[in-house]
Amino acid sequence: MSQVKKDDTVKVHYTGKLPDGQVFDSSVERGEPLKFTMGKGELIPGFESGLIDMKVNEKKTINIPKEEAYGAIREELVQEVPNNQLPEDIKPEVGMGLVSKTQSGKDINLVVKDVKEDSIVVDGNHPLAGKDLTFELEVVEIM
Repeated sequence: MSQVKKDDTVKVHYTGKLPDGQVFDSSVERGEPLKFTMGKGELIPGFESGLIDMKVNEKKTINIPKEEAYGAIREELVQEVPNNQLPEDIKPEVGMGLVSKTQSGKDINLVVKDVKEDSIVVDGNHPLAGKDLTFELEVVEIM
């Protein structure tokens, strides 16, 4: 029976959980497995390495340290922005998502962390940065 290896295209059902057990994402809930090619850097490193050598219909739970997931929180991605640099039609609220562009034109997703009188504090870290993750995996198909 074949096992998952680098360069295989696989279909996987997964449920991702935070250390407190809260589910943050699940292909099972959507009813459609995740399809991707191993070794292309499409997913976090710990997810891919956890699938290596699994067989079709095999299930397992893996724990991924933050270093193999979305990394540590990078303080340089938390910045204060003066209100006069915001579009006039935006009324920022804590938790609101914003999109900014880098000088090269790349979109950056930001989350408003604090609203002050003359500025807001935004965070460009991935929402799961700084967190260890647990995934329940099931290999559905190896192509």
